[in-house]
Amino acid sequence: MSNTMQRIIVAFIMVAIVLVAGLGEYFGVPAVKYLSMLVAIGMIIEMLVCIINTPRETVKKNWWQFTAFLGWLFIVFAAASYVGTRPWIMLLLLLIICCADIGAWFFGRLLGGDKMWERLSAHKTWSGQIAGILCGTFASILYGLLGTDTFLPQLMWIGISIALLSQYGDLTASWIKRKMGLKDFGRILPGHGGLLDRFDGWIYALPLIWFVML
Repeated sequence: MSNTMQRIIVAFIMVAIVLVAGLGEYFGVPAVKYLSMLVAIGMIIEMLVCIINTPRETVKKNWWQFTAFLGWLFIVFAAASYVGTRPWIMLLLLLIICCADIGAWFFGRLLGGDKMWERLSAHKTWSGQIAGILCGTFASILYGLLGTDTFLPQLMWIGISIALLSQYGDLTASWIKRKMGLKDFGRILPGHGGLLDRFDGWIYALPLIWFVML
């Protein structure tokens, strides 16, 4: 099975899990909160495992970057715990990040063009980033239209901000991986890598939403 097919199948499975979590919320089960916390814990564990498996000399040379990133993941966990108590906000966040990620991946490959930061990520282009922001913003606006039958301009700005931050979370994760000499943080999600590879869009976006809610 090709990497692309694995990626598509796993993506559908993750969407199904989110839908089941949403259904649980409908019946009064705080499934989104628990699912968000579980993912965040998995991200922390993956980072710890990667640090343990990284050569000692590399860890000593980059100890403060690894420590800071690991510490920030605990902030992400705290944000997931809080934002997860507002399931429809968390689902909006997931929708924006997923659409931005898919849009950047698809249109980046389709349109090509100049690389954003080739030293960190060989495949990310400016055309992909712009397309990702547009796709994430469209998804945010559509979410509001389906929920309220009204255009909510604030959702446009939320879509732009979250889509942009999610892509820079991706770049930060890529930077840490290059420091560790890794291609992926893990293999738990075939075609996607690890939880950190898949949910790196949370790195800045989730704490921002937490801050705004507080």
